[in-house]
Amino acid sequence: MRSGAPNSSYGGYLGHPRDMPGLMRGARVLLFVMGGVQLTVGALVASFSAGIIAGNGGSIADAVALVSVLLGLGALSIVLGTKFATGGRGVRVTTIVYASLMIVACLGILGLGDGFGLIFAGGPVIGLACGGIILALMVTAQAGAWFNRPR
Repeated sequence: MRSGAPNSSYGGYLGHPRDMPGLMRGARVLLFVMGGVQLTVGALVASFSAGIIAGNGGSIADAVALVSVLLGLGALSIVLGTKFATGGRGVRVTTIVYASLMIVACLGILGLGDGFGLIFAGGPVIGLACGGIILALMVTAQAGAWFNRPR
């Protein structure tokens, strides 16, 4: 079902892809999975952290800050995933920045030797792997063709 200009890798109008390339679908699925995990962990942290943090002498503000970051990043991940079908360069750039910050944060968590890596996808190693995969998929030529296509 390919149509369009000759030598176009995915068909479409004047060499631009008509259907979302498989690499973009993979990045989109990872964003949805990570968003779901972040929202789930955020909800669990919200339900358990108030008592734990207050019992350990911490403040409720610490729990609110952690839950806000988890829920915000989870929502951002899902919004980026949903915008893949219609979004332009801004979606690609935001996804690249999101994946880069994920990698930096996970490396920082690993560097501190802290196993508490709930911010990105439930753990620093998993977050590092997912961030690296998303970043690698977003800087390909197929991603450039997909996000720069005419609408």
